[in-house]
Amino acid sequence: MNNTFKALAHPVRRQILKMLRAGPLTSGALLEPFDMAWPSLTAHLKTLKAAGLVHAERHGTEIRYRLNSGAAEDAIAAVMAIFSNDVTKGD
Repeated sequence: MNNTFKALAHPVRRQILKMLRAGPLTSGALLEPFDMAWPSLTAHLKTLKAAGLVHAERHGTEIRYRLNSGAAEDAIAAVMAIFSNDVTKGD
Protein backbone atom coordinates (compact mmCIF):
# COMPACT_ATOMS: atom_id res chain seq x y z
CA MET A 1 0.00 0.00 0.00
CA ASN A 2 2.94 2.37 0.65
CA ASN A 3 3.93 2.15 -3.03
CA THR A 4 0.40 3.18 -3.97
CA PHE A 5 0.42 6.27 -1.78
CA LYS A 6 3.93 7.16 -2.97
CA ALA A 7 2.72 6.92 -6.57
CA LEU A 8 -0.34 9.07 -5.86
CA ALA A 9 1.74 11.73 -4.10
CA HIS A 10 3.09 13.29 -7.30
CA PRO A 11 0.80 15.54 -9.40
CA VAL A 12 2.20 14.28 -12.72
CA ARG A 13 1.39 10.69 -11.79
CA ARG A 14 -2.12 11.69 -10.74
CA GLN A 15 -2.56 13.41 -14.11
CA ILE A 16 -1.33 10.29 -15.93
CA LEU A 17 -3.93 8.23 -14.06
CA LYS A 18 -6.65 10.72 -15.03
CA MET A 19 -5.60 10.44 -18.66
CA LEU A 20 -5.70 6.64 -18.51
CA ARG A 21 -9.28 6.64 -17.19
CA ALA A 22 -10.38 7.26 -20.79
CA GLY A 23 -8.55 4.16 -22.00
CA PRO A 24 -5.09 2.83 -22.85
CA LEU A 25 -2.48 5.25 -24.16
CA THR A 26 1.04 4.99 -25.51
CA SER A 27 3.91 6.71 -23.73
CA GLY A 28 4.03 9.23 -26.58
CA ALA A 29 0.41 10.19 -25.98
CA LEU A 30 1.06 10.39 -22.25
CA LEU A 31 4.08 12.64 -22.78
CA GLU A 32 2.29 15.21 -24.98
CA PRO A 33 0.68 17.39 -22.27
CA PHE A 34 3.83 17.56 -20.16
CA ASP A 35 7.00 19.59 -20.54
CA MET A 36 9.37 16.79 -19.60
CA ALA A 37 11.88 14.43 -21.13
CA TRP A 38 11.24 10.73 -21.88
CA PRO A 39 13.36 9.54 -18.94
CA SER A 40 11.19 11.53 -16.53
CA LEU A 41 7.99 10.06 -17.95
CA THR A 42 9.54 6.59 -17.83
CA ALA A 43 10.35 7.07 -14.14
CA HIS A 44 6.76 8.12 -13.41
CA LEU A 45 5.37 5.13 -15.30
CA LYS A 46 7.78 2.81 -13.47
CA THR A 47 6.49 4.14 -10.12
CA LEU A 48 2.87 3.69 -11.21
CA LYS A 49 3.57 0.13 -12.40
CA ALA A 50 5.40 -0.75 -9.15
CA ALA A 51 2.31 0.40 -7.25
CA GLY A 52 0.11 -1.77 -9.44
CA LEU A 53 -1.87 1.25 -10.64
CA VAL A 54 -0.86 0.82 -14.30
CA HIS A 55 -0.33 -2.16 -16.58
CA ALA A 56 1.85 -2.10 -19.70
CA GLU A 57 0.64 -4.06 -22.74
CA ARG A 58 2.71 -4.64 -25.85
CA HIS A 59 0.87 -4.24 -29.18
CA GLY A 60 3.32 -4.84 -31.99
CA THR A 61 6.04 -2.23 -31.57
CA GLU A 62 3.95 -0.09 -29.20
CA ILE A 63 3.53 -0.31 -25.48
CA ARG A 64 0.16 0.87 -24.24
CA TYR A 65 -0.46 1.76 -20.63
CA ARG A 66 -3.76 0.91 -19.00
CA LEU A 67 -5.21 1.94 -15.65
CA ASN A 68 -5.58 -0.88 -13.14
CA SER A 69 -8.80 0.23 -11.50
CA GLY A 70 -8.68 -2.62 -8.97
CA ALA A 71 -5.52 -1.22 -7.36
CA ALA A 72 -7.04 2.26 -7.31
CA GLU A 73 -10.17 0.88 -5.65
CA ASP A 74 -8.04 -0.87 -3.02
CA ALA A 75 -6.26 2.40 -2.23
CA ILE A 76 -9.57 4.25 -1.90
CA ALA A 77 -10.91 1.52 0.38
CA ALA A 78 -7.80 1.76 2.58
CA VAL A 79 -8.19 5.51 2.95
CA MET A 80 -11.89 5.18 3.68
CA ALA A 81 -11.15 2.57 6.34
CA ILE A 82 -8.75 4.96 8.07
CA PHE A 83 -11.31 7.71 8.24
CA SER A 84 -14.41 5.63 8.87
CA ASN A 85 -13.21 3.60 11.86
CA ASP A 86 -15.10 4.29 15.03
CA VAL A 87 -12.36 5.61 17.30
CA THR A 88 -14.58 5.31 20.39
CA LYS A 89 -14.59 1.49 20.27
CA GLY A 90 -12.70 -0.04 23.14
CA ASP A 91 -12.97 3.01 25.38
